[in-house]
Amino acid sequence: METVVQSLVRHFREWGVRHVFSIPGKAIVPLMLEVGNQGVQYVLSRHECGAGYSAAGYALLSQGLGVAIGTSGPGGTNMLTAAGQAKAYHLPVLFITGHASMKDNGKPLGQDSTFFATDLVRMFEPVTLFSARVERGDQFPVYLQHAVEQAVQGVRGPVHLSIPQDVLTEATPSFQLELPSDKPLMMSTRLREALDLLATARRPLLFLGKGVHISRAYDAVQRLAETWGIPVITTPGGKGAFRSTHPLHIGPLGLGGITEAKDYLESGIDVLVVIGTKLSDMSIPFMNDRMVPKHILQFDVDGTFIGKTFPSPTLFVQGDARLNLEALLAEAERLIPAQESAYSLAAAALEAPAPESDTSTTPKVSVGLLTAEQVMQSLGDLLPQDAVVFGDDGSHSYHAIRHLQIGQAGFFRFDDVFAAMGHAIGYSVGAQLAAPDRRIVCLTGDGCMFMHGSEVSTAVNNGAHVLFIVLNNGKLDMVNKGMQNATGRTDGTVYEVPLDAAMYARSMGARVYSADNQLQFEAVLKEALLLKETIVIEACVDPDEIPPTLARG
Repeated sequence: METVVQSLVRHFREWGVRHVFSIPGKAIVPLMLEVGNQGVQYVLSRHECGAGYSAAGYALLSQGLGVAIGTSGPGGTNMLTAAGQAKAYHLPVLFITGHASMKDNGKPLGQDSTFFATDLVRMFEPVTLFSARVERGDQFPVYLQHAVEQAVQGVRGPVHLSIPQDVLTEATPSFQLELPSDKPLMMSTRLREALDLLATARRPLLFLGKGVHISRAYDAVQRLAETWGIPVITTPGGKGAFRSTHPLHIGPLGLGGITEAKDYLESGIDVLVVIGTKLSDMSIPFMNDRMVPKHILQFDVDGTFIGKTFPSPTLFVQGDARLNLEALLAEAERLIPAQESAYSLAAAALEAPAPESDTSTTPKVSVGLLTAEQVMQSLGDLLPQDAVVFGDDGSHSYHAIRHLQIGQAGFFRFDDVFAAMGHAIGYSVGAQLAAPDRRIVCLTGDGCMFMHGSEVSTAVNNGAHVLFIVLNNGKLDMVNKGMQNATGRTDGTVYEVPLDAAMYARSMGARVYSADNQLQFEAVLKEALLLKETIVIEACVDPDEIPPTLARG
């Protein structure tokens, strides 16, 4: 018979989990040792939250399971934010926390994780799909099975197991658990109604959210837009779900949005086709009566917020966006004559929107003070279009939402719902280890670096050649400008001693570049793209540049 820890790590190997992310501690020593025994790479993170972020990025790029391990007590509580962020991204991450031996329950213990002290099982419940404590070796097979089924099937997300130290070394019945294949969510029975609604639409509009990324519905969304000739706008989280150069693309709405997208929504929409977004205040921060469409056709896995933003009649198509859209398109091909002209007619009818980065009155490359807009212009011009750019939460990413050109769907990933500062740093590390041949880019800011920049050291020490772009303006820019606009004050938003991001990154062993004008930035970016190592480019940007985030108030 195997022990619990032997069985657990063997299953990791068989599921293709090549890396686990962790901070060591007494309660998880048996697990750390067994990871080494079986040849799985133990990635020593710099903070448990960073370990959780890295495991989530690993799950995203590997399209498999991510694993984050923390010790009892604060090791577990430090991972709660990472679990909440993984839940917002619908990423299958197994969080494992240690625990003192079961025989000592009820005694005064250091870093106690039982209900007598810091009950990690209960704490993880709101931020995971399943959280449980394995109290005996014979429970382990069914608990592991239930955890991974919840993580990878249907609506995916993080799960949590607390395993006491003595249970890790207990014998468990021998068993073989295949990583469950993703079972399709139930197909909606309302696709024919959706077709009828689209058939009657005279001025429809597609509104894309982060769910398009989650379901990888890029091709289906483009076919939908072209079949019916529907113009496209995106939420902040939906940035990158549709390429900027497509004739039907208008641009982003909400924070970071452009005037053309807002004007089009206000022009009288009869059917708003909403895919993969909750329609939050980040997506529609400036609601007015002119924006309300006559009808809404909404595709989403979760019905919690259906009908709670617009007072319009809503046809809700529940389930995985890609599967339902593909079924809808197949039905359309069967029932509706080919509409070859719809795409071209709609594209021609659209007033040509201004490019997301309007540089008509400025030179292509400027030698003046570097701006975030120029950084996005250069990234759009120079990054390979098969790169994956993780946008961190801050004004830097909202500049990207407005100005970064997307040549290939899936190029940019950003969360505007849970929105944990610094998460993109860890996500990029895990993603790079999962996909070592891809170009992974982290777009972050000085505030995010202060929170989780130490994970650059994790990247250096584990050969993750992430390209970190740090926009540094010496302040918490988004809240600084928001407070100034709303109250006339900026209390607590400016660093008295600002971050020297280049020195910080150099101290962790990264290759470092700095730039304070666009010519410099483009030169160092071109050089960095030729290298395969952990690189940090500090972009010292204009501290007075106004981010496109003031609409939310």
